[in-house]
Amino acid sequence: MINSQRRYDIDWLRVIAITMLLLYHVAIGFQSWGLMVGFITNKQSWENLWIPMTLLNVWRIPLLFFVSGMGVYFAIQKRNWKQVFTERAKRIALPFIFGMLFIVPLHIVLLQSYYSWELSYTPNPSHLWFLGNILIYIFVLLPIFIYLKNNKNKYLLIKLRRLFANPLGLIIVVFFFIAEAMIIKPYPFEHYAMTAHGFFLGLLAFIFGFLFMYSGTAFWKMLINWRWVFFILALALYLIRTYLGQIPLYQLSAESCLWIFSIFAFGHKHLNQPSKTLSYFTQGAYPIYIIHMFFIYLASNMIFPLSIDVRFKFVLVLGITFIGSLGFYDLFIRRINFVRPLFGMKRINKTLI
Repeated sequence: MINSQRRYDIDWLRVIAITMLLLYHVAIGFQSWGLMVGFITNKQSWENLWIPMTLLNVWRIPLLFFVSGMGVYFAIQKRNWKQVFTERAKRIALPFIFGMLFIVPLHIVLLQSYYSWELSYTPNPSHLWFLGNILIYIFVLLPIFIYLKNNKNKYLLIKLRRLFANPLGLIIVVFFFIAEAMIIKPYPFEHYAMTAHGFFLGLLAFIFGFLFMYSGTAFWKMLINWRWVFFILALALYLIRTYLGQIPLYQLSAESCLWIFSIFAFGHKHLNQPSKTLSYFTQGAYPIYIIHMFFIYLASNMIFPLSIDVRFKFVLVLGITFIGSLGFYDLFIRRINFVRPLFGMKRINKTLI
C-alpha cells in the first residue's frame, strides 16, 4: 500500500495542469468563438492554435479532478474527517467565496470596458467553478473515503486494489466515463464549466483519482509497464479525431482516459523527485490559478488594439499573463500573511525573505 509520503509526480502534474489551463485560456482569446464563452477576443483569429487546443481539451480538466481526488487521499492519512473537512473548507471554500466576490468581478469589468458595455459589479464563479465542484465532492464522499482508509483489509477492498493492479481493470474506469458522456450527451464535449457534464465527469475523476492512490504500488507499476500502450492508443484516437472531425462521444471519453493513464504513467516514472522549482510552484500554482484570468483580460485590453501580427500578440498576452500572475503571487500573495488564506495558502509564523 502506498503510504502518505510525498508524491512529487502528483505535485508536478498539478503544476503542469494549471500551466496548461493558463495556456488554453490565453489561446481562447484568439478563437472566433471566444466572446461566446466570456473572453475578450482578438479581431483576427489564429486558427492554427485550435490544433494543440484540441489535443488538450479532452483531458486538461479531468486531469485536475483526478489530481484533486488524489490530494484528498493524502489529506486523510494523518487526519480524521473533521480535520480534513475543516482544512479543505479553509483551503477551498474561502478562496472560492473571496474569488467570486472580489477577483472575478475585476476581470468582468475589464471585459465590459473593452467592449464599451455598461460597467457593473458581477459576482460569478467563472473559472472558479472547479472549486465549487470540489467542495461538493468532498462533502458527499468524505465519509466513504474515511471508511476505505479505515478498512484496508476488508475482502472486497482487497479485491478492488487487485482489480486496479491489472490493466483490464482500467476498462471499468473507461466504461464509467463513456456512460457519463452517453447519458449527459454534452455538446461540445469540452464544455465543462458549470455544466452537468463537468459536474459528473469531475465526480468520476475525483473518485477514481482517490482509488488510484488507494490501490497502492501495484497499480502504479502496472501503469508504468503499459505506458506506451496507453500513449499510442491515445495518440491514435487523437489523430482519428483530427482527421474525421466529428466522432462519437464514447471515442472522446476513451481518448480522454487514455491520455490520463499515460500522463500518470510517464509522470510517475520521470517526475517523482523533489526540486526547488517544484517546491516553489507547488505553493504558487493554486494562487496563480485564482488570479490568472484578471491578467489575461488586462493583457487583452492592452495588446488586442495594437496593429501587430496575431502570433506576436499571443506571445505578448501569454507573457504578460504569466509574468503578471507570477509577480502578483510572489510579491503580494505569498508575502502578506492575512492575504495568504484568501488564495488557499496557509498562514506563516515568520516573515518571508
